[in-house]
Amino acid sequence: MSVPMLAVDDLRVRFRTEDGVVRAVDGVSLELGTGEVLAIVGESGSGKSVTALTLMGLTRGQNTEIEGAARLHGEDLITAPDDRLRRIRGAELSIVFQDPLSALNPVYRVGRQIAEQILAHEDLDRDQVRGRVLEMLKRVGIPQAETRIDAYPHELSGGMRQRVMIAMALSCKPKVLIADEPTTALDVTIQAQILDLLRGLKEQTGLGVVLVTHDLGVVAEIADRVAVMYAGRIVEQGTVAEVFADPRHPYTWGLLGSITRVDRPRPARLPSIAGAPPSLTDPPAGCTFAPRCPHRFEACATEPPLAPADPAQPEHPDRCVLTLAQKRDLRVVGDGQIGLEART
Repeated sequence: MSVPMLAVDDLRVRFRTEDGVVRAVDGVSLELGTGEVLAIVGESGSGKSVTALTLMGLTRGQNTEIEGAARLHGEDLITAPDDRLRRIRGAELSIVFQDPLSALNPVYRVGRQIAEQILAHEDLDRDQVRGRVLEMLKRVGIPQAETRIDAYPHELSGGMRQRVMIAMALSCKPKVLIADEPTTALDVTIQAQILDLLRGLKEQTGLGVVLVTHDLGVVAEIADRVAVMYAGRIVEQGTVAEVFADPRHPYTWGLLGSITRVDRPRPARLPSIAGAPPSLTDPPAGCTFAPRCPHRFEACATEPPLAPADPAQPEHPDRCVLTLAQKRDLRVVGDGQIGLEART
């Protein structure tokens, strides 16, 4: 990959609470290139959204400790003062939040809310701003944009509201878009339309997209590379083809195993990951996934590094001490379905 648009280096985010320090993000490093879609996947509570919100500067607070670096075109977002970050947000780096109904203000028309962001970054008159808003609404595929521009959020469908959020995020032509679960709670038809929209925008403008999701079907459809997160850490990273065809971490096996394969007989029972994610105030020593992994052994008591199992594939690292041969043997279950069950 060429010089990255966005480079995250050893990002750590901790929240001080009454129950202790929550290590929400623990040493995450990522890179995003021009026109690339990087998907961050994992269970709820794995640190995906906290990573995204930290890049936007939305986790700053008296009880928050943030370490590491996140550089957008070489400028560090972590150390940037608040006034500079306000200039970056929306103009160079934007976000589409998970729930548009909650993110949109219910008492303001959607056109006014999009215009507010444009006015915060550009010196345009009223007619120019309205023209820009109409242009963005049409660009994201909203029919009858001249009427919808004056609608309130509750007057729009879920898919329409999500399109409004995307229009707002792209209204100042940012270079990087963070999409936090952009297709959650949408039916499959609208989901496909939103994905087609994002794909078209990145191909037309070179937009870089950080896609936060738990839906591996969405990842397979649109992403170029994927980072699998668990307990605040990346446990596997690589291209979509590498991770789907040759997954190397037991947690990834469990995620992939939960998807029904249409090219194979329907299994009597989908594989599942036993147990629950660990407490981030008191994570287990060594491999954080070890308490839930049926393949754990003595070496798992030591924290494994994020390193490639195959030196010939340095861009496909994982955080598991099993050898490559062991991983390829253990991940095959029964009729070939990838899962997390130990072989007998």
